[in-house]
Amino acid sequence: MTNPPPKSASIDSKKSYETIRRVTIVGGIVDLLLSCLKVSGGIIFQSQVLIADGIHSLSDLLTDAIVLFTARQASFEADREHPYGHGRIQAIGTGILAFSLGAVAIGIGWDAIRTLLGSKPLATPGWIALGIGVVSVLAKEIIFQYTIRAARRLRSGLLKANAWHSRSDALSSLVVIVGVGGAMLGFPWADAAGALVVAFLIAYAAYQIGKEAVEELIDTAVDSVMQASIRSSAGEVPGVLDVHELRTRTTGGDVLADMHVRVNPRISVSEGHQIADEVVHRLRENFEELSDIVVHIDPEDDSDATLNGKLFNRNVLEITLQKVLVEFGLDWNAIKAQPNYLTLHFLKNQIHAQLILPCPNEATMSNLKQISPEIIRRIISTTELDDVEVLVSITSYPE
Repeated sequence: MTNPPPKSASIDSKKSYETIRRVTIVGGIVDLLLSCLKVSGGIIFQSQVLIADGIHSLSDLLTDAIVLFTARQASFEADREHPYGHGRIQAIGTGILAFSLGAVAIGIGWDAIRTLLGSKPLATPGWIALGIGVVSVLAKEIIFQYTIRAARRLRSGLLKANAWHSRSDALSSLVVIVGVGGAMLGFPWADAAGALVVAFLIAYAAYQIGKEAVEELIDTAVDSVMQASIRSSAGEVPGVLDVHELRTRTTGGDVLADMHVRVNPRISVSEGHQIADEVVHRLRENFEELSDIVVHIDPEDDSDATLNGKLFNRNVLEITLQKVLVEFGLDWNAIKAQPNYLTLHFLKNQIHAQLILPCPNEATMSNLKQISPEIIRRIISTTELDDVEVLVSITSYPE
């Protein structure tokens, strides 16, 4: 049984895009201003490290453009060709940003190693360069906090990756401060040493972000704690005997789940459907990130490989029943006129049947009860049924 999610069950894709767009544009404006400040300051005060850091800030405009494009594509509603929506596009964009973060880490680390090995001249200290570095660190850290809060609220890996791009820029600027300050204190190698630490931190962030993107793309399940909570919540619904074969995956910050729920095998289809609806309702109340839930109702635990079931044709059974019951002098049309004259249960590789025989008066009822055992033996011997229960009820025959 599939239950389409209501609009409130998942993050609104349009509102999410508008938030990502607003946050990214603010970050892009800051990147542009800082880039101009660093490059112009580096040229005026002859600071190579500031020029390099300014170019790094300018490169963040490219990642901002990737974020805007990817978020726009992911905001489109589900359609016939994409029934689960376009949220996975965010994971692709996140992977691209993680790769670019890794490239930034490699660049900073390689530059630091060259400096430590003496193949690159050490930076010349200067108070202006130090001041510009401090402004850059503060500005980029503010942008990081602003972006990461929005990312957590929207559960957006894409925005989270872009936030870490801002922090990588802040850490890069911190290298400028450490390098200039260290050189001013007589430790010219401080720049390179700090850069190596920064490169490691950025590389680790790239690994974590990239890992999350790949896990989403290959349908990795949510963590075991959330799975246990989902099982427990579904199991608390009245009528649910067991929850098994739970499967989960994520897409664009939302979680999709499907599960098998075991109920009393003797209840009606409509009651089983009602129980499934209540399971879906309970899960949506308890887990706001669940956007799509599929509940399959089982009369028994079908995760047991020995319960393979039998191929069965009800029409063939009814033809055989008609022959048997007519042999006993019963009116087949009167029997079949009852809406629920034959109920079948498929349990533990066996087919159980409940047959209701109508009769016009108590005298006929007494006679039917007497011949019922023979009717049962005859039905079992001529059909695939493993067990038959015959019920006799006083019912007016249709005219």
